[in-house]
Amino acid sequence: MKIAPHRQTLAALLGLLSLASSPAWTSAEEEYGFDLEEFEKKDRAWGGYVEAKWERSDINQDGALSTLNLYKEPRSSLESLRSTLQLDGRVSRGMTTFNWVLQATGAQDDLAWNDKADIFEGYASIKATPNLSLDLGKKVFKWGKGYAWNPVGFIDRAKDPNNPEEAMEGYLGAGFDLIKSYGGELQTVALTGVALPVWQGVNEDFGERDNVNLAAKLYLLYKDTDIDLLWYGGNSRTTRYGIDFAKNLAANLEVHGELAHIPKQRYKVLTENNTLALRETSDTSYLVGARYLTENDLTAIVEFYHNDDGYTEQETERFFQLVDQGYSQFLATGNDTLLQQAEVVSESGYSRAHSGRNYLYARITQKEPGDILYFTPGITAIVNLDDQSLSLSPEIVYTGITNWEMRFRFSWLNGAEMSEYGEKQNSNKLELRARYFF
Repeated sequence: MKIAPHRQTLAALLGLLSLASSPAWTSAEEEYGFDLEEFEKKDRAWGGYVEAKWERSDINQDGALSTLNLYKEPRSSLESLRSTLQLDGRVSRGMTTFNWVLQATGAQDDLAWNDKADIFEGYASIKATPNLSLDLGKKVFKWGKGYAWNPVGFIDRAKDPNNPEEAMEGYLGAGFDLIKSYGGELQTVALTGVALPVWQGVNEDFGERDNVNLAAKLYLLYKDTDIDLLWYGGNSRTTRYGIDFAKNLAANLEVHGELAHIPKQRYKVLTENNTLALRETSDTSYLVGARYLTENDLTAIVEFYHNDDGYTEQETERFFQLVDQGYSQFLATGNDTLLQQAEVVSESGYSRAHSGRNYLYARITQKEPGDILYFTPGITAIVNLDDQSLSLSPEIVYTGITNWEMRFRFSWLNGAEMSEYGEKQNSNKLELRARYFF
């Protein structure tokens, strides 16, 4: 009997939990004479959360993406209810530690039910010597110093700038970390090496299959400045180079930056005759940002991001025009050929988040303003600097109940016709999230 892929993943997720709590661990503890309570305290860590989230979105009736996604079932709004379970932890034995982050989600909206179970991380870390550790398994590498974006995150998935601190899914690979400390201005040197395969059923969404890719990061702590030199080479993606830094200018002020250069970047572009063409170019993307904390616990984060991999205004307008032409054809004749063609173009990269060239990110949060306990209001703005469209998201977080976090957020999208946010599926979204930590 063939098992559905998502059930295979769920079975693997449950299997990992069973392994971590199996009697084999207990018998080993007894054999070597460990005190069980002390062992669990020091060598096991468990945690996670369960979450319920309700969302209501008003549909942007004039948006190209709402036209493309909903032309068969047009509507003025869309509601969804989502539940999530995330489990994370580690088990250590001697010089080996097994780490995991597991997540299962079920969601029902006005259109359909969706569910999935994923192993975000599941890897063994071996402390071979005090200066050398080895990792094997699925891991998030977290390359880069940026808060909302990481142009040097060559072997990581892209963050969601609206929720950049949420757990992400890693890639399966093998790597090492070699660390050396010094006493002078150069305080620490660390070398990280990673081998990342792309085979059938293994990291297939990373790039072209049947390749083993290599990546390396050299970390320097020099005069209290964190510096990374990064490199990726392989046939699944083209070769790329990067550098990043982070520096505390004062106890409450930090600055950071990233620069990534790709000598031969390949991506698909919509041509004037509405066909996709593969383009190869040399591009350089970069990010600069700062984080500032005031005496009364107001935190401000600001970042500028230049995405040389993004589309120009003319290229995105061409895509939006294709959707308009396809919808006009569909209304007149019932033929959705052009809309199906636009769906292919959309999936090639045009509908991905923040597909433009230049962005400004700003986030401000204030902890317990006016001595209102357990409340943290905040606001996040993301601006496409080329077409002046934006999203603005005020929020309130409440943590007054033990182990609970409540978040209320409203996101408003605004932009002119043929702009990124002006053509999004939603014009606004209301979100209420309750999360219980354990």
